[in-house]
Amino acid sequence: MAGFHTKTFTKHDDYMTPKSAWVAVQQYIPKDKIIWEAFYGNGDSGDHLAELGFNVIHNEKDFFAGKQGNLLASNPPYSRSREIMDKLLEYDMPFIMIMPASKICTNYFRKWRDKGIQIIIPRKRIQFIKLVDGKVPENYKSDCNFDCFYYCYKMNLPSDIIWLE
Repeated sequence: MAGFHTKTFTKHDDYMTPKSAWVAVQQYIPKDKIIWEAFYGNGDSGDHLAELGFNVIHNEKDFFAGKQGNLLASNPPYSRSREIMDKLLEYDMPFIMIMPASKICTNYFRKWRDKGIQIIIPRKRIQFIKLVDGKVPENYKSDCNFDCFYYCYKMNLPSDIIWLE
């Protein structure tokens, strides 16, 4: 039986955040903060946040080189989740990050157990936009096969788990 780690599977981090993902949670993101969209991708995610009225820093500076702004809002590369979560502990800044629901079960995420993580659960799966060599592949149809949560830290949400309608 073919498994997940066959030679035909290519690990790929270039999935862009659709505007609908930020529209769904815009009411929970403070307007008085400078938003850092730390993972540039194709640049659209930062543009989407700015279109929603947020003050956004979105450039191609390396996330690990130092923090910017005072609230991170991003869809990070999932293959680097461990490194990113460790760096966020160091930065100790508020964030709202879109990541697979399964990340909550990892050992590296357990470091956040007593830090006050809050979760926003979308009504349906986020349909990310796949890029290959900087372009959407011909005949590509977004059909995400995994669930994501919005993981939040220091966001002062009204409850620890919010289910979006």
